[in-house]
Amino acid sequence: RMRTEDAIYGGEMSAHHYFRDFAYCDSGMIPWLLVAELVCLKEKTLGQLISDRVAAFPASGEINCIVDNQEYVIKKILDNYKMQAKHIDYTDGISIEFEDWRFNLRSSNTEPVIRLNVESKNSSLLMEEKTRELLKKIKG
Repeated sequence: RMRTEDAIYGGEMSAHHYFRDFAYCDSGMIPWLLVAELVCLKEKTLGQLISDRVAAFPASGEINCIVDNQEYVIKKILDNYKMQAKHIDYTDGISIEFEDWRFNLRSSNTEPVIRLNVESKNSSLLMEEKTRELLKKIKG
């Protein structure tokens, strides 16, 4: 997929990092070097950089939900949220963006589960509220 899109970078939740300039191969060394460079340029500790990012964009982390019919659940969620969405992307499941939060819901390729990730802008409370709301709709 990276070749098709001419992407310079691709990443997975499993901490695999792929780079166009590294023959589209996985590398742990390149991200480590980029992080070391960022720490030097910003003159902050890695902990400070991470803490700034976490505060700016609170995230649920990946939540797995066992469901009988992945496609049905994803369509149900899409139908429920599409009218309020600012942007919808179908690259990997559905990614729906709103003014101050967003989520991705996708099927697992290897398990009978769907995977949910929720993020917000500057509000852990909003992220937690929307995560609960989505989980209720997924399980309901």
